[in-house]
Amino acid sequence: MEYVIGLDLGTGSIKGIALSRDGEVVLKHSESYPLYNSREGYSEQDPEDWYNASVKVLEKITKDLEGHDLRAISISGQMHSLVLLDKENNPIRRSILWNDTRTTKQCQYIMDNFADKIIQITGNKSLEGFTLPKVLWIKENEPENWNKTKKFCLPKDYLVFKYTGNICTDISDAAGTQMLDVKEGKWSEEIANLLNLDLEKYPKIYNSTECVGELNDELKEKLNVKGSIKIFPAGSDNPCSALGSGIINKNRDLLSIGTSGVYLKYEEEYKNYHGRLHMFNNVLPSSYYSMGVTLSAGDSLTWFRDTFAKDKSFDELLSGVSNVKEGANGLLFAPYIVGERTPYTDSKIRGTFIGIDKSHDLNHFARAVIEGITFSLKDCFSIYEDDSDRDIISVGGGAKSKDWLQIQANVFNKKIISLKIEEGPSLGATIIAAVSLNWFESFEDAVKVIVKEKECYYPKEEAVEAYKEVYSRYRRVYGNIKNI
Repeated sequence: MEYVIGLDLGTGSIKGIALSRDGEVVLKHSESYPLYNSREGYSEQDPEDWYNASVKVLEKITKDLEGHDLRAISISGQMHSLVLLDKENNPIRRSILWNDTRTTKQCQYIMDNFADKIIQITGNKSLEGFTLPKVLWIKENEPENWNKTKKFCLPKDYLVFKYTGNICTDISDAAGTQMLDVKEGKWSEEIANLLNLDLEKYPKIYNSTECVGELNDELKEKLNVKGSIKIFPAGSDNPCSALGSGIINKNRDLLSIGTSGVYLKYEEEYKNYHGRLHMFNNVLPSSYYSMGVTLSAGDSLTWFRDTFAKDKSFDELLSGVSNVKEGANGLLFAPYIVGERTPYTDSKIRGTFIGIDKSHDLNHFARAVIEGITFSLKDCFSIYEDDSDRDIISVGGGAKSKDWLQIQANVFNKKIISLKIEEGPSLGATIIAAVSLNWFESFEDAVKVIVKEKECYYPKEEAVEAYKEVYSRYRRVYGNIKNI
C-alpha cells in the first residue's frame, strides 16, 4: 500500500493522518507541546518543540505502517505566527503566535499611517494576529534579534526546513502575513519600503501543490522509510480545512465552530471587501478565499459549561435545548467574551446576557449561548450581501449536536451538511499531496472519493421566520453594550 501523511501543526498539538492511495484515512496520531504565556497578552511556542513532536507523530505512523510505502508528507499549520532564523538557520527566539495580542500599538501605527494602502495591497486591516505587526514589534522592542535574523518564516515552514533544508513558504501562508500583494501573489515591495523591511529576510514563495524538496536521509533512516519522499508546503490551516471539507467551488461555504468560529467562502477571483472580511490566496491554484471570524465560538460554550454546569458533558448540557423555542424566550447572548473580530474589529467589547427573567432555566441559557454563537457567524455571512443558492458544510463542535445543526439551518436559511470524517487541515494537506502525486486527476475527483457527507439539515419555514425577528434584536446588542 502506498500512502501519504498530512500534518496539521496546531496551537496545542500536531496531528498526523495517513491517507492510502484509494482515499481512505488509515491511521492518525497526535502529540502536544507547551504554550508559553510569560505575560498577559503574550503567547509563544518553541519551534523545536514543534519539530520534536512532529517526529514523534511520523515515527508512530511509519512504525504502524511498516512494510507500506510512504510517498509524501504534506504540511498545514497555524497561520500568522512568526519564526525568526539566524544565519545558521536556528530559531533566534520563541515564535510569537497568532493569538498573541502584544502588537496593538504596531497595528494602530499601521492603520493610522497606511490604512488605505495596506487594505488595497493585502485585502485586510492590520490586526494583532497578523505577522506584519509582530515583525514591527520585534524591530522596536528586540532590535538585536531582528538584526540577527537571516530569514523569517511561518510555523509549518519551519518543519519544511527541518525536513528538506529549504526555507520557504506557500502562497496561502504568505497571504496571512499581511506582507503579500494578494492580487499579484508576491511579496509587496511597497509595504517593505513603507515600513523599512528587508526583502532578503522574506522566504521564497511556492504554490501549495509544488514539491519543495525531499525528506532528508537522516529522518528517513530514523523513520525506517526508503525511496523518494516528497515534501509539500500544503498551506495554512483554514484553506486546508476548507479543502478537507470539500470546499472547492463557489457552490458551498464552510462554517467551522472550534474555539473560534469561521465563515469561509471560496472565491474564484480577488474581491475587495475593504477589510470587512479577510481575503487570502487559497491553497487551490489560481483561487482565493474570504472569511469572517468570531473570536469566541466554541470557547463561549466551553466557558459557559465550565462556569455554570461543570458536572455536565456537552451532550448533557445541550440535551434540553430542543425543548426551548427559537429565541430562548427573549434571552440573548452576545459571545464577545474576549472581544470580537468580524464585523466589529473590537478587542475591548465584552459579552453579555440580555433579557433574563424568572422563567429561564439552564436549558434557556444553553440555547441562548449556541444561538448567540450562530448569530455571530451570521454576522460574517451577512457581509456578503449574497443570498445565492449554495449549501454550507458545518464542521467542529457545532456539527456534533443535531439540535445545533438544525438551528444553523434555520438561522442561515440554508441546507447544512455534516461530514462522516472530520480531519480538518491534515486531510486537506493529504488531498494536496494525493493530487500532486497524480493519484487523482483533479481536486474535484479527490474530494468525491475522500470527503464523505453524513447528514443534511434543511431550514424549517416557521423557525426561519422566527429567527429573522430574533436576529434583528441580536444585531442591536453590540451598539448598545458598546456605549455602556
